[in-house]
Amino acid sequence: MANIGDHLKEFECTNVLLVTDQGIIEAGHLDEILYYLKDSNLNIHVFKEFQPNPTTDHVDQGVQFAIDKEIDLIIALGGGSAMDCAKGINFLLTNSGKMEDYWGKNKASKPMLPSVGIPTTAGTGSEAQSYALISQKLTQRKMACGDIKARFKLVILDPELLLSVPRQTAITTGIDSVSHAMESYVSTAANPVSKMFAREAWNLLEMNFEKVLDGTADISTWENMLLGAHFAGHSIENSMLGAAHAMANPITAKKNIDHGIAVGLVLPHVIKYNSENNKDIYSGFFTQNKSNGYPPGDALIAQLSRYFELSQMSQKLSDYGIEETEIEGLATEATKNWTGQFNPRPVNQEDFIVLYKNAL
Repeated sequence: MANIGDHLKEFECTNVLLVTDQGIIEAGHLDEILYYLKDSNLNIHVFKEFQPNPTTDHVDQGVQFAIDKEIDLIIALGGGSAMDCAKGINFLLTNSGKMEDYWGKNKASKPMLPSVGIPTTAGTGSEAQSYALISQKLTQRKMACGDIKARFKLVILDPELLLSVPRQTAITTGIDSVSHAMESYVSTAANPVSKMFAREAWNLLEMNFEKVLDGTADISTWENMLLGAHFAGHSIENSMLGAAHAMANPITAKKNIDHGIAVGLVLPHVIKYNSENNKDIYSGFFTQNKSNGYPPGDALIAQLSRYFELSQMSQKLSDYGIEETEIEGLATEATKNWTGQFNPRPVNQEDFIVLYKNAL
């Protein structure tokens, strides 16, 4: 990141909105980037008033913060929440209105500001995507607001920024990134490009994530994790996700369980569900990595279980406070989530109920 000033010269900007969060500030990364930009003659305006899984309120606050500062460049420094919030602010700062106006794809009619993504976690891969995931304040329903103009013009992948990631964050984001590779690979919207990115993501993430969990990670480990998460993000950008994310989103919204953990809890059951319809559907992950004679889906499930075992975390929804009486409501919300439409095996509310019960 030391040469960020040189990279920013191409934008010929003056007033920068830097979107980051309190945890990144406390880790010293904001001070680091400001140090590298101290001779750049840029006016840096820092917005930090948002939380994980940013809502429409957070985006509105960011717009109000930036609206009179003649912003001509946006930098997102942080995890997926910083990336999403920055993209959301870009939509409204340039095209006005409210986030609901951009729910869907390519609904921004005016140009958007150039932006830079600097991820500090190996998780969402949001820096590779043109979508902002913003939750409605009242319903907590996640809106996917996408436009090619919202995509970052520059992405800086610096593994040194990940050396300070707390263990729990590394667990959550790591599970999220491997789930992105698995779900985007089998999505009905998958294609040769997305499958290529998903396979390469898995090859980088699989064993390196184990090193993160068992405490043997070094800078090269984080380099592979960061690139793997980035490739998984590219896979999503060129395809879509599936039923596991449709199930995880209401869990996160209703029970305040970290998104990556929520996905990891239901993903094995979705993999089994999909494999029952096509036992070879996940075979692309084992062109280089042997499955020890097990069907590909079973091998993936076993690997996910190993991640949870190394994390010393339960894989049962019931151990996270979810009761059987809540399942019907969660299933209702899951059917409304658009990622489920791209699951390779069709899934309806009754299927979601069974999947949730299996995960209890």
